[in-house]
Amino acid sequence: MPTELEELVGFITNPKPDIRLLATEHLVPYSTSQPSIFKADNLKPVDNLKLLMKDHPKIAEHVITMLINLSADREILESLATDQRVLDEILNRIVIPSDPNANLLSMLLANLAKWDAFKTIIDKRQPPPDELGSNDLAMNQLVDLFVKGADKKYNKRADFDHLAYLFADLSKHAEIRQYFVQKQEYDGVIPLTKLKVFTEYKSDIRRKGVASTIKNVAFDVPSHPLFLSEDDIDILPYVLLPITGNEEYDEEETMSMLPDLQLLPPDKQRDADPNIIQTHIETLLLLSSTRQGRDHMREVKVYPIVRETHLRVKHEGVQDACDRLVQVLMRDKADPDKATHVEDVEQGGGRGAGEDDDEQIIEV
Repeated sequence: MPTELEELVGFITNPKPDIRLLATEHLVPYSTSQPSIFKADNLKPVDNLKLLMKDHPKIAEHVITMLINLSADREILESLATDQRVLDEILNRIVIPSDPNANLLSMLLANLAKWDAFKTIIDKRQPPPDELGSNDLAMNQLVDLFVKGADKKYNKRADFDHLAYLFADLSKHAEIRQYFVQKQEYDGVIPLTKLKVFTEYKSDIRRKGVASTIKNVAFDVPSHPLFLSEDDIDILPYVLLPITGNEEYDEEETMSMLPDLQLLPPDKQRDADPNIIQTHIETLLLLSSTRQGRDHMREVKVYPIVRETHLRVKHEGVQDACDRLVQVLMRDKADPDKATHVEDVEQGGGRGAGEDDDEQIIEV
Protein backbone atom coordinates (compact mmCIF):
# COMPACT_ATOMS: atom_id res chain seq x y z
CA MET A 1 0.00 0.00 0.00
CA PRO A 2 1.53 3.35 -1.05
CA THR A 3 2.39 5.88 1.64
CA GLU A 4 0.84 9.35 1.72
CA LEU A 5 3.99 10.80 0.21
CA GLU A 6 3.98 8.28 -2.61
CA GLU A 7 0.33 9.13 -3.27
CA LEU A 8 1.25 12.83 -3.32
CA VAL A 9 3.95 12.14 -5.91
CA GLY A 10 1.30 10.45 -8.03
CA PHE A 11 -0.81 13.61 -8.05
CA ILE A 12 1.77 15.54 -10.11
CA THR A 13 0.29 13.94 -13.23
CA ASN A 14 -3.30 14.73 -12.32
CA PRO A 15 -5.21 16.18 -15.31
CA LYS A 16 -6.45 19.10 -13.17
CA PRO A 17 -3.95 22.00 -13.06
CA ASP A 18 -4.98 23.06 -9.56
CA ILE A 19 -4.26 19.54 -8.24
CA ARG A 20 -0.86 19.51 -9.98
CA LEU A 21 -0.07 22.91 -8.50
CA LEU A 22 -0.86 21.81 -4.95
CA ALA A 23 1.02 18.54 -5.36
CA THR A 24 4.17 20.12 -6.76
CA GLU A 25 4.14 22.91 -4.19
CA HIS A 26 3.90 20.49 -1.27
CA LEU A 27 6.57 18.18 -2.72
CA VAL A 28 9.31 20.82 -3.02
CA PRO A 29 10.67 20.33 0.56
CA TYR A 30 10.84 16.55 0.03
CA SER A 31 13.11 17.00 -3.00
CA THR A 32 15.88 17.73 -0.49
CA SER A 33 14.77 15.77 2.58
CA GLN A 34 13.51 12.57 0.92
CA PRO A 35 14.72 12.41 -2.70
CA SER A 36 14.26 8.64 -2.73
CA ILE A 37 10.49 9.01 -3.20
CA PHE A 38 11.22 10.41 -6.67
CA LYS A 39 13.29 7.38 -7.67
CA ALA A 40 10.49 4.82 -7.60
CA ASP A 41 9.69 2.73 -10.68
CA ASN A 42 13.01 3.45 -12.41
CA LEU A 43 12.78 7.23 -11.87
CA LYS A 44 9.22 7.48 -13.21
CA PRO A 45 8.47 10.54 -11.01
CA VAL A 46 11.59 12.25 -12.40
CA ASP A 47 10.44 11.51 -15.94
CA ASN A 48 7.09 13.07 -15.09
CA LEU A 49 8.80 16.16 -13.68
CA LYS A 50 10.73 16.54 -16.93
CA LEU A 51 7.46 16.74 -18.83
CA LEU A 52 5.98 19.18 -16.31
CA MET A 53 8.71 21.72 -17.05
CA LYS A 54 6.37 22.80 -19.85
CA ASP A 55 3.38 23.22 -17.52
CA HIS A 56 1.86 26.50 -16.31
CA PRO A 57 4.59 28.88 -15.06
CA LYS A 58 3.81 28.45 -11.36
CA ILE A 59 3.72 24.67 -11.62
CA ALA A 60 6.91 24.76 -13.69
CA GLU A 61 8.54 26.89 -10.98
CA HIS A 62 7.97 24.16 -8.38
CA VAL A 63 9.00 21.45 -10.83
CA ILE A 64 12.29 23.12 -11.81
CA THR A 65 13.04 23.83 -8.16
CA MET A 66 12.62 20.12 -7.40
CA LEU A 67 14.84 19.13 -10.32
CA ILE A 68 17.55 21.52 -9.08
CA ASN A 69 17.47 19.87 -5.67
CA LEU A 70 17.15 16.33 -6.99
CA SER A 71 20.20 16.75 -9.23
CA ALA A 72 22.32 16.33 -6.09
CA ASP A 73 21.60 12.60 -6.54
CA ARG A 74 24.04 11.15 -9.07
CA GLU A 75 21.49 8.77 -10.62
CA ILE A 76 18.99 11.56 -11.14
CA LEU A 77 21.73 13.91 -12.33
CA GLU A 78 22.69 11.42 -15.03
CA SER A 79 19.06 11.05 -16.08
CA LEU A 80 18.70 14.81 -16.45
CA ALA A 81 22.08 15.65 -17.93
CA THR A 82 21.94 12.97 -20.63
CA ASP A 83 18.37 13.71 -21.73
CA GLN A 84 18.64 15.90 -24.82
CA ARG A 85 14.94 16.79 -24.62
CA VAL A 86 15.50 18.32 -21.19
CA LEU A 87 18.45 20.35 -22.45
CA ASP A 88 16.53 21.49 -25.51
CA GLU A 89 13.64 22.64 -23.32
CA ILE A 90 15.95 24.55 -20.99
CA LEU A 91 17.83 26.24 -23.83
CA ASN A 92 14.63 27.17 -25.65
CA ARG A 93 13.07 28.66 -22.54
CA ILE A 94 15.98 30.43 -20.89
CA VAL A 95 16.51 32.89 -23.76
CA ILE A 96 12.88 34.05 -23.80
CA PRO A 97 12.98 37.60 -22.35
CA SER A 98 9.70 37.13 -20.48
CA ASP A 99 10.25 33.66 -19.02
CA PRO A 100 9.48 33.88 -15.29
CA ASN A 101 11.66 30.89 -14.37
CA ALA A 102 14.85 31.88 -16.19
CA ASN A 103 16.90 32.14 -12.99
CA LEU A 104 15.84 28.67 -11.92
CA LEU A 105 16.77 27.35 -15.35
CA SER A 106 20.22 28.95 -14.92
CA MET A 107 20.64 27.10 -11.62
CA LEU A 108 19.54 23.82 -13.18
CA LEU A 109 22.02 24.23 -16.04
CA ALA A 110 24.80 24.92 -13.53
CA ASN A 111 24.01 21.69 -11.68
CA LEU A 112 23.75 19.62 -14.85
CA ALA A 113 27.28 20.70 -15.80
CA LYS A 114 28.51 18.53 -12.91
CA TRP A 115 27.97 15.58 -15.26
CA ASP A 116 31.05 15.38 -17.49
CA ALA A 117 29.18 14.34 -20.63
CA PHE A 118 27.18 17.56 -20.41
CA LYS A 119 30.09 19.22 -22.23
CA THR A 120 28.33 18.25 -25.48
CA ILE A 121 26.30 21.41 -24.95
CA ILE A 122 29.08 23.05 -26.98
CA ASP A 123 27.56 21.47 -30.10
CA LYS A 124 24.00 22.64 -29.46
CA ARG A 125 22.42 25.10 -31.87
CA GLN A 126 19.06 26.85 -31.94
CA PRO A 127 17.61 30.01 -33.51
CA PRO A 128 18.36 33.00 -31.26
CA PRO A 129 15.70 35.54 -30.28
CA ASP A 130 16.17 38.92 -31.94
CA GLU A 131 16.47 40.65 -28.56
CA LEU A 132 19.60 38.67 -27.69
CA GLY A 133 21.64 39.67 -30.74
CA SER A 134 23.52 36.37 -30.76
CA ASN A 135 24.01 33.59 -33.32
CA ASP A 136 22.67 30.04 -33.37
CA LEU A 137 25.37 28.48 -31.15
CA ALA A 138 23.83 27.78 -27.74
CA MET A 139 27.05 28.61 -25.87
CA ASN A 140 27.20 32.02 -27.52
CA GLN A 141 23.59 32.61 -26.56
CA LEU A 142 24.32 31.70 -22.93
CA VAL A 143 27.36 33.98 -22.78
CA ASP A 144 25.41 36.85 -24.34
CA LEU A 145 22.54 36.15 -21.97
CA PHE A 146 24.93 36.32 -19.03
CA VAL A 147 26.26 39.69 -20.19
CA LYS A 148 23.03 41.33 -21.31
CA GLY A 149 21.03 39.80 -18.48
CA ALA A 150 23.08 41.37 -15.69
CA ASP A 151 21.00 43.57 -13.37
CA LYS A 152 17.84 42.11 -14.92
CA LYS A 153 18.28 44.18 -18.07
CA TYR A 154 17.22 41.38 -20.43
CA ASN A 155 14.57 39.69 -18.31
CA LYS A 156 13.12 41.70 -15.43
CA ARG A 157 12.70 38.49 -13.41
CA ALA A 158 16.21 37.09 -13.89
CA ASP A 159 19.83 38.17 -13.40
CA PHE A 160 21.37 34.94 -14.83
CA ASP A 161 24.17 35.06 -12.23
CA HIS A 162 24.27 31.26 -11.88
CA LEU A 163 25.38 30.88 -15.48
CA ALA A 164 28.81 31.82 -14.09
CA TYR A 165 28.85 28.46 -12.30
CA LEU A 166 27.85 26.72 -15.53
CA PHE A 167 30.80 28.31 -17.36
CA ALA A 168 33.16 27.43 -14.50
CA ASP A 169 32.31 23.73 -14.59
CA LEU A 170 32.23 23.50 -18.37
CA SER A 171 35.64 25.16 -18.65
CA LYS A 172 37.24 22.13 -17.01
CA HIS A 173 36.99 20.49 -20.44
CA ALA A 174 39.58 21.19 -23.14
CA GLU A 175 37.05 21.77 -25.92
CA ILE A 176 35.19 24.34 -23.83
CA ARG A 177 38.45 26.12 -23.01
CA GLN A 178 39.11 26.36 -26.72
CA TYR A 179 35.71 27.94 -27.24
CA PHE A 180 36.38 30.62 -24.64
CA VAL A 181 39.61 31.79 -26.33
CA GLN A 182 38.43 31.69 -29.96
CA LYS A 183 37.13 34.84 -31.60
CA GLN A 184 33.54 34.27 -32.72
CA GLU A 185 32.66 35.15 -36.30
CA TYR A 186 29.25 36.68 -35.60
CA ASP A 187 30.58 39.52 -33.44
CA GLY A 188 34.37 39.30 -33.71
CA VAL A 189 34.77 38.95 -29.93
CA ILE A 190 36.62 36.37 -27.83
CA PRO A 191 34.03 34.97 -25.36
CA LEU A 192 36.33 35.18 -22.32
CA THR A 193 36.60 38.95 -22.81
CA LYS A 194 32.84 39.18 -22.24
CA LEU A 195 33.18 37.50 -18.85
CA LYS A 196 36.30 39.26 -17.54
CA VAL A 197 34.46 42.52 -16.88
CA PHE A 198 32.60 40.86 -13.99
CA THR A 199 35.64 40.15 -11.79
CA GLU A 200 34.71 43.14 -9.61
CA TYR A 201 30.93 42.86 -9.95
CA LYS A 202 28.66 43.23 -6.93
CA SER A 203 27.29 39.67 -7.15
CA ASP A 204 29.39 37.14 -5.25
CA ILE A 205 28.06 34.39 -7.51
CA ARG A 206 29.21 36.15 -10.68
CA ARG A 207 32.62 36.98 -9.26
CA LYS A 208 33.20 33.41 -8.05
CA GLY A 209 32.07 31.76 -11.25
CA VAL A 210 33.92 34.15 -13.54
CA ALA A 211 37.13 33.87 -11.49
CA SER A 212 36.99 30.07 -11.70
CA THR A 213 36.22 30.15 -15.42
CA ILE A 214 39.23 32.37 -16.10
CA LYS A 215 41.45 30.10 -14.03
CA ASN A 216 40.22 26.93 -15.71
CA VAL A 217 40.70 28.36 -19.20
CA ALA A 218 44.23 29.39 -18.17
CA PHE A 219 45.11 25.69 -17.93
CA ASP A 220 45.37 25.90 -21.73
CA VAL A 221 49.01 27.02 -21.82
CA PRO A 222 49.17 27.61 -25.62
CA SER A 223 46.53 30.34 -25.20
CA HIS A 224 48.63 32.32 -22.68
CA PRO A 225 49.89 34.80 -25.31
CA LEU A 226 46.23 35.70 -25.94
CA PHE A 227 45.66 36.12 -22.20
CA LEU A 228 48.55 38.58 -21.92
CA SER A 229 48.06 40.50 -25.18
CA GLU A 230 46.38 43.90 -24.84
CA ASP A 231 44.82 43.35 -28.26
CA ASP A 232 43.27 40.02 -27.37
CA ILE A 233 42.05 38.86 -23.93
CA ASP A 234 44.22 41.26 -21.87
CA ILE A 235 43.37 39.47 -18.63
CA LEU A 236 45.92 40.87 -16.17
CA PRO A 237 44.06 44.07 -15.16
CA TYR A 238 40.91 42.07 -14.47
CA VAL A 239 42.76 39.55 -12.30
CA LEU A 240 44.96 42.07 -10.48
CA LEU A 241 42.33 44.68 -9.60
CA PRO A 242 40.24 42.34 -7.39
CA ILE A 243 43.31 41.40 -5.33
CA THR A 244 44.52 45.01 -4.98
CA GLY A 245 43.64 47.23 -2.03
CA ASN A 246 44.45 50.87 -1.26
CA GLU A 247 48.11 50.26 -0.50
CA GLU A 248 50.65 52.83 -1.60
CA TYR A 249 53.66 51.71 -3.61
CA ASP A 250 56.88 53.56 -4.29
CA GLU A 251 56.96 55.66 -7.42
CA GLU A 252 59.16 53.31 -9.42
CA GLU A 253 56.84 50.35 -8.77
CA THR A 254 53.72 52.37 -9.48
CA MET A 255 54.94 53.80 -12.78
CA SER A 256 55.77 50.30 -14.05
CA MET A 257 52.36 48.84 -13.17
CA LEU A 258 49.57 48.45 -15.69
CA PRO A 259 47.71 51.75 -16.27
CA ASP A 260 44.56 50.37 -14.61
CA LEU A 261 46.54 49.69 -11.43
CA GLN A 262 47.97 53.19 -11.16
CA LEU A 263 46.36 56.03 -9.18
CA LEU A 264 43.68 53.88 -7.58
CA PRO A 265 41.23 55.72 -5.28
CA PRO A 266 42.04 55.81 -1.54
CA ASP A 267 38.91 53.77 -0.79
CA LYS A 268 39.90 50.92 -3.16
CA GLN A 269 39.25 47.55 -1.52
CA ARG A 270 40.32 44.10 -2.56
CA ASP A 271 37.68 41.39 -2.92
CA ALA A 272 36.15 40.52 0.44
CA ASP A 273 36.07 36.80 -0.38
CA PRO A 274 39.48 35.17 0.18
CA ASN A 275 38.49 32.18 -1.93
CA ILE A 276 38.09 34.46 -4.95
CA ILE A 277 41.45 36.09 -4.21
CA GLN A 278 43.04 32.64 -4.05
CA THR A 279 41.50 31.76 -7.41
CA HIS A 280 42.97 34.89 -9.02
CA ILE A 281 46.41 34.23 -7.53
CA GLU A 282 46.25 30.70 -8.92
CA THR A 283 45.40 32.13 -12.34
CA LEU A 284 48.55 34.26 -12.13
CA LEU A 285 50.47 31.14 -11.11
CA LEU A 286 49.21 29.36 -14.22
CA LEU A 287 50.18 32.32 -16.41
CA SER A 288 53.67 32.18 -14.92
CA SER A 289 54.20 28.70 -16.34
CA THR A 290 55.93 30.16 -19.42
CA ARG A 291 58.99 32.40 -19.57
CA GLN A 292 56.97 34.99 -21.50
CA GLY A 293 54.37 35.09 -18.74
CA ARG A 294 56.94 35.42 -15.97
CA ASP A 295 58.86 38.15 -17.76
CA HIS A 296 55.69 40.11 -18.46
CA MET A 297 54.51 39.90 -14.86
CA ARG A 298 57.89 41.05 -13.61
CA GLU A 299 57.80 43.93 -16.07
CA VAL A 300 54.40 45.21 -14.88
CA LYS A 301 55.30 44.74 -11.21
CA VAL A 302 52.92 41.98 -10.24
CA TYR A 303 55.24 40.99 -7.38
CA PRO A 304 54.56 44.07 -5.15
CA ILE A 305 50.80 43.47 -5.44
CA VAL A 306 51.17 39.81 -4.50
CA ARG A 307 53.50 40.81 -1.66
CA GLU A 308 50.87 43.14 -0.19
CA THR A 309 48.12 40.56 -0.69
CA HIS A 310 50.15 38.00 1.23
CA LEU A 311 50.75 40.51 4.00
CA ARG A 312 47.14 41.66 4.39
CA VAL A 313 44.94 38.64 3.63
CA LYS A 314 45.12 36.23 6.57
CA HIS A 315 43.92 33.13 4.74
CA GLU A 316 45.95 29.94 4.44
CA GLY A 317 44.98 29.24 0.84
CA VAL A 318 45.74 32.80 -0.27
CA GLN A 319 49.09 32.89 1.51
CA ASP A 320 50.13 29.52 0.12
CA ALA A 321 49.22 30.58 -3.43
CA CYS A 322 51.11 33.88 -2.96
CA ASP A 323 54.18 32.03 -1.69
CA ARG A 324 54.22 29.76 -4.73
CA LEU A 325 53.77 32.66 -7.14
CA VAL A 326 56.53 34.72 -5.49
CA GLN A 327 58.92 31.79 -5.72
CA VAL A 328 58.29 31.61 -9.45
CA LEU A 329 58.48 35.36 -10.12
CA MET A 330 61.71 35.79 -8.19
CA ARG A 331 63.55 33.28 -10.35
CA ASP A 332 65.89 34.73 -12.95
CA LYS A 333 66.08 31.62 -15.09
CA ALA A 334 63.34 29.85 -17.00
CA ASP A 335 61.62 27.19 -14.97
CA PRO A 336 62.96 23.92 -16.39
CA ASP A 337 59.90 22.13 -15.03
CA LYS A 338 57.28 24.54 -16.35
CA ALA A 339 54.38 22.06 -16.28
CA THR A 340 54.82 21.32 -12.59
CA HIS A 341 52.90 24.22 -11.15
CA VAL A 342 50.21 23.97 -13.82
CA GLU A 343 49.48 20.48 -12.55
CA ASP A 344 49.68 21.63 -8.94
CA VAL A 345 46.79 24.08 -9.35
CA GLU A 346 43.37 22.52 -8.94
CA GLN A 347 40.59 23.32 -11.36
CA GLY A 348 37.69 25.24 -9.86
CA GLY A 349 33.93 24.86 -10.22
CA GLY A 350 33.08 28.39 -9.14
CA ARG A 351 31.51 27.51 -5.77
CA GLY A 352 34.63 28.39 -3.81
CA ALA A 353 38.27 27.37 -3.91
CA GLY A 354 39.30 24.22 -2.14
CA GLU A 355 35.79 22.77 -1.84
CA ASP A 356 34.55 19.48 -3.20
CA ASP A 357 32.73 20.36 -6.40
CA ASP A 358 30.47 17.33 -6.12
CA GLU A 359 29.12 18.74 -2.86
CA GLN A 360 28.44 22.13 -4.38
CA ILE A 361 25.19 21.36 -6.15
CA ILE A 362 22.88 24.34 -5.90
CA GLU A 363 19.79 23.78 -3.77
CA VAL A 364 16.71 25.98 -3.57
